[in-house]
Amino acid sequence: MTKDEALFLLKCHAFHHDDIEHEKMSNGFLGMLRPFRGELIEDNFHELMKIIEVLADEFAKPQVNRILISCFWSICQLSRAWALYPDGMLQSNGLLSQEQVRKMDEWVDMISYAVMVLLESEDQLDEALWLYREYLNNQEK
Repeated sequence: MTKDEALFLLKCHAFHHDDIEHEKMSNGFLGMLRPFRGELIEDNFHELMKIIEVLADEFAKPQVNRILISCFWSICQLSRAWALYPDGMLQSNGLLSQEQVRKMDEWVDMISYAVMVLLESEDQLDEALWLYREYLNNQEK
């Protein structure tokens, strides 16, 4: 995945792209939540983590791309508001199981942790992806 491809996909996952007909807009990370069709698409989460890995050096630049930060902020904030808060649209309407809430919380935590670490200092990709790698190791067991 190139940086341009990663940024394009990130915009789609964050519902921040002009091509509203693109498949990732309706089935991407935020798109899968609104309208919710009963399933959390785990491949979206893995794709976001790959995007973080591809764009890692962008976080270390003196002038970080505002779109990059806006997309990740939107993904984390709107996921919490829609899916994780008890009075959010998905939980208040009984659309998520407790397992789905736990999974979404874990995903958003890993995304926000990775972005935080990369913004804090350069050359911290291993640390940024530490939680994600632990998650993958636990999935294999």
